[in-house]
Amino acid sequence: MCHQSVGLIEAALEEAGIATVGVSVAREITERVGPPRTLQVPYAFGYPLGRPGDAGLQTAIIRRACALLASPGPPPVVSSFE
Repeated sequence: MCHQSVGLIEAALEEAGIATVGVSVAREITERVGPPRTLQVPYAFGYPLGRPGDAGLQTAIIRRACALLASPGPPPVVSSFE
């Protein structure tokens, strides 16, 4: 799904009181849209959770993203997964 669309949906959900967190592979687009919480990952489009079949890596990414929910949100919280 388009990073810009997801970021705008996240912002609308946050305004309604629903906490969100996104996983992004396109920092430039994410920074321009400014969603409340984003985990930036170093993978290619279509693979935001890394290599297919790598359950350990995928679990680590999801846990790290969920941990961002403890952040207060706006201004945008951007964290990197390396």
